[in-house]
Amino acid sequence: MRESRAGLIGRLTKRPDFVAAASGRRFHTERMTVQGRLREDAGSGLRFGLTVTKRVGHATERNRIKRRLRTVCQQAGKDFAHINVDVVIIGRRDILAADYAVLIDDLQRALRVVTKQKSPRPVAGSIPSSPPLNGERRGHSHA
Repeated sequence: MRESRAGLIGRLTKRPDFVAAASGRRFHTERMTVQGRLREDAGSGLRFGLTVTKRVGHATERNRIKRRLRTVCQQAGKDFAHINVDVVIIGRRDILAADYAVLIDDLQRALRVVTKQKSPRPVAGSIPSSPPLNGERRGHSHA
């Protein structure tokens, strides 16, 4: 899973990369939380980081969850390998009982959400661009 050229799925190994991904979009299921942030740099493609907290279970359970997630990342990430994005997956205990097909579907849905471009936020105090309803003027009430 080492990254060596564009189009391959790489790994996140440094804390600042995990923290940066946490500042992006999020997607939640009962089996996992996925956080992702698009990167500006060119050529490094999709990179995954896995996190499973000690609350989930003892070490062998956490390692089983991470092994399952690594396999799912390789399968689900194929269609997203060309996008420069860092993704962090926070695994939960329900991963142990779930089918691989369900996990792959969860991750594919999550990747569609976290790889979307963020739309620009409206400036505070600006007037929305939608037209007024029923011919009413903005800011005036007809009582």
